[in-house]
Amino acid sequence: MNDGSGPPDENDALIRAAQLRHEREKRGRQDEEPSVARRLAQIGVLGWMIVTPMLIGVFLGNWLDRTFKTGLFWTAPLLLLGLGLGCWSAWKWVKKA
Repeated sequence: MNDGSGPPDENDALIRAAQLRHEREKRGRQDEEPSVARRLAQIGVLGWMIVTPMLIGVFLGNWLDRTFKTGLFWTAPLLLLGLGLGCWSAWKWVKKA
């Protein structure tokens, strides 16, 4: 045990615990996990990345169907095209992040 007059004793349990905590904090700062709010924001962004192209496809298809009086000839394929485009862009975004 150290009496305080010399260098700290490496075998002291309190010193070892402080060093361990310091190392954990340093690793925590380097490998910081995103917060829950950030994760929820990412989920929201992913949702909109998929839904927005689908809605554009529905609106464009509906307009084309009303213009040419074709029933669902344009709406259904453009909806599926929007879904594919949205899923592809979301996948690319997740791979990048």
